[in-house]
Amino acid sequence: MDPRAEHQLLINRRHFFGRSSAGIGSLALASLLNDSRPASAAPHRNGIGGMPGLPHFAPKAKRVIYLFQSGGPSQLDLFDYKPELQKQFGKEVPKSVYPDDRKTTMTVGQKSFKTASSLFRFTQHGQGGTYFSELLPNLAGVADDLCVIKSMHTDAINHDPTITFYQTGSTIPGRPSIGSWMTYGLGAEIANLSGFVAMTSRGSAKNGQPLYDRLWGSRFLPARYQGVKFRNQGNPVLDVYNPPGVDDGTRRAMLESLAKLNRIKHKEFGDPAIQTRITQYELAYRMQSSVPELTDLASEPKHILKMYGKDAQNPGRYAYNCLLARRLAERGVRFIQLFHMGWDQHGGLPQQIRAQCGDTDQPTAALIQDLKQRGDAGRHPHYLER
Repeated sequence: MDPRAEHQLLINRRHFFGRSSAGIGSLALASLLNDSRPASAAPHRNGIGGMPGLPHFAPKAKRVIYLFQSGGPSQLDLFDYKPELQKQFGKEVPKSVYPDDRKTTMTVGQKSFKTASSLFRFTQHGQGGTYFSELLPNLAGVADDLCVIKSMHTDAINHDPTITFYQTGSTIPGRPSIGSWMTYGLGAEIANLSGFVAMTSRGSAKNGQPLYDRLWGSRFLPARYQGVKFRNQGNPVLDVYNPPGVDDGTRRAMLESLAKLNRIKHKEFGDPAIQTRITQYELAYRMQSSVPELTDLASEPKHILKMYGKDAQNPGRYAYNCLLARRLAERGVRFIQLFHMGWDQHGGLPQQIRAQCGDTDQPTAALIQDLKQRGDAGRHPHYLER
């Protein structure tokens, strides 16, 4: 096809909005923020992505480590002590507590819904007298560094909408994740690692509910603000090492040539995704040096490794991810998210929840203590799905 004719075919409605998205988005954002500057003075984002004028004041928190226990841990067996249930054991749950519209396809045919109290013993800990079950002895030891919120709820009754709500603020997929919004607003603190990192681990109980990349995705925000996922097996980041026969100089020359071609396309089409691609290629290149250093635990003292537990040096395990979260925080990553699967207990709860707490209790408490002794700890909610 004649290149000139092909270029004309590209000028359609979708292409127009694609080329115009940056300008339209800037106008909308200026309106939302009541920006009094003329349109010609478009907001300038700094070199690592933060919005101008943010933060509005000196923040108390330096970064976020979000520990998400995916699948719905039974709060009645962990934090939410309900002694009245022991008195009501075996009685039918009133419809005012469990109406028909809250039942799922798994329970809609069930004729009887009887109350049952927890099998586990609860005791109070810390100056605030916070209740913890016997499954969480290590977290109970740091009770005064925790804030347990019992009023969180969603209208959703199934796993995926609920998980989506906790990550994006909406039960319907399609919105940016919380980490993406924060990175969009504040940018990254360092240039050789992403400002938002997500890590996953499989629980000892069972595989449980699946996780989707959209849970740390940026959706309609530029892709540069999505979370970088560290894999739970093999190299944490794909292609972090050069292939055989490719040295650093060759890689650098390749990226510069690719960036030159991308800049030509960006000048021609004005597509912001092309600029994002250039930025992400450069980040990936810098991560080739930063990630191997990050994941090398040789410098960690033995007593620190012991504090996190037996899996602290096993990539892909929750304990390893907790230790890596501290190391990421030390290096300036603003938003670090851990997803631990396996909490969806429908049968065999006593055995399975013990196994899950065996994965998480010691490493979570160790992370809090480790951050605290380094002067880098605030209040630490232990995030759950329910």
